Amino acid sequence: MITFVGAGPGAVDLITVRGMQRLQKADVIIYAGSLVNPALLAYAGEDAEIHDSAHMTLEEITELMIRADRDGKEVVRLHTGEPSIYGAVREQMDILDAHGIRYESCPGVSACFGAAAGANLEFTLPGITQTLIITRLEGRTAVPEKEQMALLAAHQASMAIYLSAGMLDQLSQELIHGGLNAETPAILVYKATWPEEKRISCTVGTLAQAGRDNHITKTAVVLVGDAMGMRPHERSRLYDPTFSTGYRKAQR
Repeated sequence: MITFVGAGPGAVDLITVRGMQRLQKADVIIYAGSLVNPALLAYAGEDAEIHDSAHMTLEEITELMIRADRDGKEVVRLHTGEPSIYGAVREQMDILDAHGIRYESCPGVSACFGAAAGANLEFTLPGITQTLIITRLEGRTAVPEKEQMALLAAHQASMAIYLSAGMLDQLSQELIHGGLNAETPAILVYKATWPEEKRISCTVGTLAQAGRDNHITKTAVVLVGDAMGMRPHERSRLYDPTFSTGYRKAQR
């Protein structure tokens, strides 16, 4: 069996219990060495065969997985964060499907949630926004026309922007072009939950300068929106004494 495991955002103890158990039982581990915290490999068994996929192509990775699986070995493909978000897992699964190889997925904590936890944020504040947009700027990987940054910014929802730390001037311009005020709160988070995490509070207008001042050009997530600024918001109805739920009657 092959298991795609989300390693979480970086901190060793933010992998799921299931993910840790899969690592402990794995005969072969293929980890994304350019992004995954190598300290997570401490969960691997003593005899586990470990490969760093940073130096491998898609074909080399899947060939290794297929060969190990056919030898009856348990394989873990260890991805950073949550593999379903910018994890390039579907293309691996397509090849495994073509060879009739079984696999499963184990979710992980994505960087935006690690970043929010570090800043004690709630992305969906009543009266401000009830939506979180996870997106990226267009780079070598294209972004569909209807998902251009300015169009998404027009919603004025909370945004978690990945893979864009090297283009912060462009990001700032597109967010403002989409209708966000230059004073809209933003947080630039480098290596969320890692020991070397940097968290810089700024605005959409000062975002690029914050990146330059702190020498951040990669491995960062940008959080944008009024919810990042701890602005006044409405009280949730969930625990409002005047609001009935399936478990509690409203108080008069």
